Amino acid sequence: MSDRHRHLMEASDPDVGRAGGGAGSPDHPQDTKPSVKIDQIPVTIETKASAKDSGCHGGQETLRAAARAAGQSETLDQYARDYPAGPHDQPQSMCPAFGSLRVGLRMRRTATILSGSACCVYGLSFTSHFYGARRTVGYVPFDSETLVTGKLFEDIRESVYQVADPAVNDAVVVINLCVPTASGVPLRLLPKEINGVRIIGIDVPGFGVPTHAEAKDVLAGAMLRYARGEAEQGPVQAPRDGRKDKPTVTLMGEMFPADPVGIGAMLEPLGLAAGPVVPTREWRELYAALDCAVGAAIHPFYTSCVRELNEAGREVVGSAPVGYDGTAAWLEAIGEACGVARSAVDSAKNRFLPAIKGALSAAPIKGRITLSGYEGSELLVARLLIESGADVPYVGTACPRTRWSDPDREWLESKGVRIQFRASLEQDLAAIEEFGPDLAIGTTPVVQKAKEKGIPALYFTNLISARPLMGPAGAGSLAQIVNAALSNQARFDRMKAFFEGVGEGYTTGVWEKLPQEYPEFRERMRRQRQRVAGQNGPGEMS
Repeated sequence: MSDRHRHLMEASDPDVGRAGGGAGSPDHPQDTKPSVKIDQIPVTIETKASAKDSGCHGGQETLRAAARAAGQSETLDQYARDYPAGPHDQPQSMCPAFGSLRVGLRMRRTATILSGSACCVYGLSFTSHFYGARRTVGYVPFDSETLVTGKLFEDIRESVYQVADPAVNDAVVVINLCVPTASGVPLRLLPKEINGVRIIGIDVPGFGVPTHAEAKDVLAGAMLRYARGEAEQGPVQAPRDGRKDKPTVTLMGEMFPADPVGIGAMLEPLGLAAGPVVPTREWRELYAALDCAVGAAIHPFYTSCVRELNEAGREVVGSAPVGYDGTAAWLEAIGEACGVARSAVDSAKNRFLPAIKGALSAAPIKGRITLSGYEGSELLVARLLIESGADVPYVGTACPRTRWSDPDREWLESKGVRIQFRASLEQDLAAIEEFGPDLAIGTTPVVQKAKEKGIPALYFTNLISARPLMGPAGAGSLAQIVNAALSNQARFDRMKAFFEGVGEGYTTGVWEKLPQEYPEFRERMRRQRQRVAGQNGPGEMS
């Protein structure tokens, strides 16, 4: 292994040794590699240099312009259609590429290779292992020379050949981060298959994909598209547990593990079964996801995945079986899409709706709650809180409004809830100031700000998403943790009283002489930064 690829290691996977996705020897002769000359790569040296010189800090407009000049307009235009950014540029969240990285790392027999700046790759790999990744993240480093000359693409291609071992992997995912995307590194020129191992190349730039939640859709959609092409050519691999004996409903969106089981129980009276959850956990599940009676956009931002199901001739319905009203409406929608008899739909509703109503009434929630997050399930959680008795005046989600979120949006708005799609941190914080909630549920900075104000708060991702939401199991599931947090107000009052008078911001602490602010110094530094920005040109630090 060359020094340039010293960071690229074979993936560690508990399924190593099982049959791969295609035939062929893991050994590949060097002369079998397709020849790709540098002059075939549609990127000029000038374009690459401009992207390299601006770097990650160059600003979104600079990188976006470089990417378009490098032939990436089609990709960026598709992302703009799939993931509209308004009303402002994009929410503040982690690097979007983490979503695609997470999807690949959670799949059996799938290797993932990143191409991007070293600092970005370090942060992404650290975050992936923080969230429990159990395999190596591949990395192809680059420098100014390899980026400008096109050698980076050759290095990526060589790395893919090293990893494309059918005894170990069914697929290899290559992800371009911001700088390689802006430089036009053409992953589309990679071989589509090596020794039976599928090669999936995607661009996931922070200036094109607004959130990491939507980046999950980028990779899941690309895999569904590849799998659909395979299925159209002939027989494909069956699911690990065999095909279901009933028509299935493909579920789109990462959920608490018990939720698909609960959904399956609710579908049984309809003569249906729960199909795979997309993003899937292994390649063969993609075929089963496409071979469904109907798709369910549990998380409504999986635009690319919806498109692939539609291309396969499958209808997709929105919302989810959450709470009493949500479950009733969802069963109706699924039944209508699948042509299920009215008597079967009524039977399912009669079996589960009374249980849901009983669970909700047995675990009431009393209090005003503001809710925000970036997972895509915020509207569903708000519905459940309201049916549990909570007053929810504001819901902020980093995800966009789509036609598949309309049923939840319309229901919430009928209850007087203000919904902010593509919510910024500032909007979420302003909601706390405006509504003075008894509990704030949100992202880390929202929780921090609420607690600074002496308001109990819960982190959405770790504490709310880690519970069932669907059907009878979801009804009442939030009450224990939410009511426990609401009961903590007295503790926050005591802490706030104890620390009263110690200041905040630069005056935090106990001082013999309180620090003074010097506005003239701030103004001088502001003018200096403006001069530096003018010298460096647009897009540089200001």
